[in-house]
Amino acid sequence: KIKKARYIIMRDKVIKVLGAASVAASVFMAAGWSFFKMIVRCKEQKKLMRKKWFQLSHIKLNHPRHKFEKEYEEGKAWCMQQDMQDCYMESKDGLVLHAYYLPAENPKRFVLLSHGYKGSGFGDFAYTARFLHENNCNLLFIDQRCCGASQGEYITFGAWEQYDVQGWAYYISKRNKKRLPIYLYGESMGAAAVLMASGHKLPAEVRGLVADCGFRSMKGQVKDMAADWFHLHWIGLMLFRLDLFCRALAGFRMKDADTTKALEKNKRPVLFFHGEEDTYVNYKNSIYNYSVCQAPKDLLIISEARHLCSAYEKPELYREKLSGFFEKYD
Repeated sequence: KIKKARYIIMRDKVIKVLGAASVAASVFMAAGWSFFKMIVRCKEQKKLMRKKWFQLSHIKLNHPRHKFEKEYEEGKAWCMQQDMQDCYMESKDGLVLHAYYLPAENPKRFVLLSHGYKGSGFGDFAYTARFLHENNCNLLFIDQRCCGASQGEYITFGAWEQYDVQGWAYYISKRNKKRLPIYLYGESMGAAAVLMASGHKLPAEVRGLVADCGFRSMKGQVKDMAADWFHLHWIGLMLFRLDLFCRALAGFRMKDADTTKALEKNKRPVLFFHGEEDTYVNYKNSIYNYSVCQAPKDLLIISEARHLCSAYEKPELYREKLSGFFEKYD
């Protein structure tokens, strides 16, 4: 009887310990799941999530519409009025990806336009698309995975998008009968994806890259956002939980979304832009990317510009840099 009583007491203690551990583990993972759903998972309730995301004050302040609404809306309307061709390709992991193609009348080059986080080509490139098109550029506006008409459930901060950019570069190359120069032009996360893609094999016609407000890594960007937006400076456990969900559900590791190794390997010229007043992607990201880049490079920091607003703040200087870059490497 004594042994039986001890057994029951011990069993109850074990059950309590396991129960407490289970609750603790559930609470531990729940916070990571909420964060994962907010920033990585995007297909479910897509419009609602976009609306909530845009309500964050840092997003509003850094969006070109905040200060340059007229120019932004006019540029976006111009894009939507053009007669574009729908293009499709299959991603490395089996998704059907979409892009819009706008040919120029007397083309001198192709420019692949890689938009940013939860954005669109017509929005992110609203102010530069018309300039590029009128200056003899065939334009391919790609829809990032999980955005626009492209399939996908997760945004991967460049981990998978870099391979999508690589795929679209070869898509252009196969149809580039005159062997015109190709440029990969990205903004925000799209810039990071372009920089990461530079570390992979690309068509010979790819002459250079343009990166406007690109970050250096997913981990660094999440840490900056947590610190600057929510005043959270110690998020090591949160990042660990986020990485677990990225690995288990989205098929990538956070460390896969990093520009460093690609830029150390890349030999193609890179033109960097960033706004010094950017509180969405800190301009120090571009300074870092510039510093590790081993290829011919140029960096323009616009002192008064916020996120993706350099082209609006100093349009003549921005366009002069773009044109000079194309002319130099065509």
